[in-house]
Amino acid sequence: MSEECTHDCGSCGSSCGDRTAPQISRSTNNSGVKKVIAVVSGKGGVGKSLVTSMLAVNAAKKGLKTAILDADITGPSIPKSFGVVEKAGCNEDGTVIYPGMTKKGIKIMSLNLLMENETDPVIWRGPVIASAVSQFWNDVAWGDTDVMFIDCPPGTGDVPLTIFQSLPVDGIVVVTSPQELVTMIVDKAVNMAKLMNIPVVGLVENMSYFKCPDCGKVHYIYGESHIHETAAKNGIDIIAQIPIDPKTAASVDAGEAEELDVSVLDPMFDKINGISKETENVTIAVTYEDGQVFQHFGHSEHFKIYNVEDGKVVSGHMIDSGSEGHEALAGVLQQEHVDVLICGGIGGGAMDALSSMGIQVVPAATGSADDAVAAYLNGQLSVDMQPNCDHHEEGHSCGSHDCGSHGDDGEGCSCGGCH
Repeated sequence: MSEECTHDCGSCGSSCGDRTAPQISRSTNNSGVKKVIAVVSGKGGVGKSLVTSMLAVNAAKKGLKTAILDADITGPSIPKSFGVVEKAGCNEDGTVIYPGMTKKGIKIMSLNLLMENETDPVIWRGPVIASAVSQFWNDVAWGDTDVMFIDCPPGTGDVPLTIFQSLPVDGIVVVTSPQELVTMIVDKAVNMAKLMNIPVVGLVENMSYFKCPDCGKVHYIYGESHIHETAAKNGIDIIAQIPIDPKTAASVDAGEAEELDVSVLDPMFDKINGISKETENVTIAVTYEDGQVFQHFGHSEHFKIYNVEDGKVVSGHMIDSGSEGHEALAGVLQQEHVDVLICGGIGGGAMDALSSMGIQVVPAATGSADDAVAAYLNGQLSVDMQPNCDHHEEGHSCGSHDCGSHGDDGEGCSCGGCH
């Protein structure tokens, strides 16, 4: 171990006897994020934030619930691109941060939404910056999000390493520009992704060319493009070329990124939308009673276990919980190697406990258990990701009724699992 060791293994690429492998982090706040795409570049100044914004706009236009995590802590530009000026809020004790929102509903978290003056410099060392990114992932209430795009800082240092090791990244998009030097640096980003066993979704060449608005002739201001050779060398089959267009710069400067023409990224969206790593091979548990999703996790006597391969249910079996209590039930699910729990009512403490075990919680589901699993695999299960059963508060509400009206012991309350 080096004398200069910060003991932050998540932001360190060295190997030593004291090193512990970072774990993929899931919490109540981010358990509703279905897909995470990191946008990276080998160096700065190639338009990575522009591409991140365009990818998010493209996904939102296609009907996906979309979010952007601005991990470029020392150079955050995402809020300005979308004209978001209102500061991020938080709950009463400051433990949960609420993201900003664009005019058309894209959720955003950036350091500029937390700073009093957005022009103040951020003079932090690498481990502190990496810690801030982890907080954005864990402490922001992302809610139900189909796809999150992460605007990574340039290079392959502390922050990208932290993102790849501790966030459930499903794929990366690499951004470059036509210069041969930059193209060479693309190899570094691609090789880092390979080392982390994360697939490369595609390659985007920004500032690829300029098309004269008068004569229509195409000019390669930065030299002939090498994107096709670079993509072929790295086995990347999806590419996109974004031209130099003063209208694009003007729209971003005016905070109107959502008005951009993003159709050039349609093939990239199709590839991203097709990624289903999270649901291809998983074990799903459902709180179960008489074929229905049982509504109260803490009192669930039965679970139905579904084994999923290639996105399809291949087998299922019933198990008894054996005992009541959140800790005991969580242990039962862990023994079954469950990846996803679909349930009805569940408290925040239970959600946190399950999330800490790496089990994604999908609460507030109703109706047929089989139908709920099918809807989840198709990305169509509509749920409320907030804890909806808090038995620590007298007279609390659970679902659509007020349990406080049934007395302190819950007698006569049909919710059962609230108490």
